[in-house]
Amino acid sequence: MSNTKPSFLLVQIAVALAFCVVVLGAFTRLKDAGLGCPDWPGCYGHALWPQTSEQVAAAEQAFPGAPFEHEKAWPEVAHRYFAGSLGFLIILANLLAFKYRNERGQPVRLPLVLLVLVIAQGLFGMWTVTLKLWPQIVTLHLLGGFCTLSLLWLLRLRLMTRQWSAPAVPMHHWRSLKPLALLGLILVICQITLGGWTSTNYAALACPELPTCQGSWWPTMDFGSGFNFAQEIGPNYLGGQLDGSARVAIHMTHRIGAIVVALYLGYLISRLYRYAGGPQMRSMANTLLILLLLQLCLGLSNVIWSLPLAIAVAHNAGGALLLLGLITLNYRLHKATTTW
Repeated sequence: MSNTKPSFLLVQIAVALAFCVVVLGAFTRLKDAGLGCPDWPGCYGHALWPQTSEQVAAAEQAFPGAPFEHEKAWPEVAHRYFAGSLGFLIILANLLAFKYRNERGQPVRLPLVLLVLVIAQGLFGMWTVTLKLWPQIVTLHLLGGFCTLSLLWLLRLRLMTRQWSAPAVPMHHWRSLKPLALLGLILVICQITLGGWTSTNYAALACPELPTCQGSWWPTMDFGSGFNFAQEIGPNYLGGQLDGSARVAIHMTHRIGAIVVALYLGYLISRLYRYAGGPQMRSMANTLLILLLLQLCLGLSNVIWSLPLAIAVAHNAGGALLLLGLITLNYRLHKATTTW
């Protein structure tokens, strides 16, 4: 498969970097390093972080409420530099898109949307620190990262020269897959949002066992507090401020959402196997099935082994890959050309 558009390689690199940013963001959040640097854009006033004992002492004097911890500072700094590098690549992608705007198949508006989004992500990153991990901002920052990755992936798909051909199956079967795939994408986005809200409110360990929660199939839950998106900005949200019943409500909603998404995607994949036909779509169905099973196993492992860092980060990465898989499916269904 050849891809001759000048910006294709750049976008390929940007996709890989965006995926790293999403994973690094998850690592930083799960390591409780979101406030590893109490200032922005520097870290205790440094381009990296305090290096010597004298610099550490000066930093702790300048920020008396935020003692320096090296194991929390470096992930935050690394995440910022990776995100900044991604922003630079998106600027370059816009320059190339403008330069080759008259070439057939060269998107111009999508790179502009990405540029606006990455600027907004920079602001959310700043507010994450200055508002001290306010759950609403942290969740929006997480979703912005997923959105940036998704739009870069869509830009990559649009820059590819390959044409997707619809297999020779009855047209009504082929067309019926489009709304089903779109609904699957929407459900996965909702589940990722629930996962972000679960993480930013420190509710991942609210239910420490399976299949019950707190020894009950339907434990005491405070949905009003758990999903109060108008909660006030507090002094510091590190560790969370919600009580147990509110966190249980968030966790159980995410758990039920996982069941709904798994059942629906299982149905969608079965329809792909039955009606889509052709090696391309069978390969797509196989990929989605593997990603779905992997994500379910990682989610269950988080509960069974009490949220180990490596598995929790992999769960975030798995969600990103499943999202990209569904974007690819929707794009192929939308763009495929008929051959009969």
